[in-house]
Amino acid sequence: MSDHSIAVLIPCYNEALTIAKVVDDFHAALPQATIYVYDNNSTDDTAIIAAAHGAVVHYEPRQGKGNVVRQMFRDIEADCYLMVDGDDTYPAESAPALCAPILNGTADMTVGDRLSNGTYAQENKRAGHGFGNNLVRAMIKWIYGYGFEDVMTGYRAFSRVFVKTCPVLSAGFQIETELSIHAVDRRWRIMDVPIVYRDRPEGSVSKLNTVSDGARVIMAIASLFKNYRPLKFFSLVALILLVAGLIAGIPVILEYFSTGLVERFPTAILAVGFVFLASLAFCAGLILDTVAKSERREWELAVYREMNRETSR
Repeated sequence: MSDHSIAVLIPCYNEALTIAKVVDDFHAALPQATIYVYDNNSTDDTAIIAAAHGAVVHYEPRQGKGNVVRQMFRDIEADCYLMVDGDDTYPAESAPALCAPILNGTADMTVGDRLSNGTYAQENKRAGHGFGNNLVRAMIKWIYGYGFEDVMTGYRAFSRVFVKTCPVLSAGFQIETELSIHAVDRRWRIMDVPIVYRDRPEGSVSKLNTVSDGARVIMAIASLFKNYRPLKFFSLVALILLVAGLIAGIPVILEYFSTGLVERFPTAILAVGFVFLASLAFCAGLILDTVAKSERREWELAVYREMNRETSR
């Protein structure tokens, strides 16, 4: 591992209470790594404390974790990128286990799994977060067919090729979901690594809002579903519209067969409209699926170019 460069990425917003311990712990766990702290408009001494403990500090004025991660991925060059929150909830002792599959070439993204060993359920004091994590896992499993053990964890490691070819579109806490869906859709090699989770220390306050941030995550999943799986998305929309059309139209059809008349013209027009929209949605899905496959081919070529560039370094 000492022959490879490792970058520890710590996005921070008002983590003065914990950042010193986090930086020190990761220096001890990965002595050869460079610790990067990106301060996201903190109003406390997070940046000053991090710099005093040996971290390389940068500033990101655009508010939101997704914006910070995007800039980190653009700025930093390394063989392995380890991303962790600055709230001291993730153990630095697990860092080598997360980095090893990246460095030996057996994984492109490793995920710090807090759930399978039960520590998240024991330590987490916010019941809605556990439900939200399970809901997002179920949605990704249904849409993409891949079952993450822990999809919302902020403790992950990435290969250089993954980082340099990953389009980060999210601005906020949807970033973990976006990275997970991107990894599944692009068929990167993913490995879950069980970790011990601990809740924030007393006095440290979470920046997450269970309801509003949860809603943003679900909207992000829907948007990425449309972008990455347009045929499946629009086929589902078409099916819903078709069922609505049949519900509206079947009574009209039965009436016609029994009386030979169509007396409920508004209902008949509504049914035809639903069926027409269903056909339109399905055709849109077919067209966008062709576009998505073309984009996927271009992305695959971009990955090959990046891998060749990495080999020649």
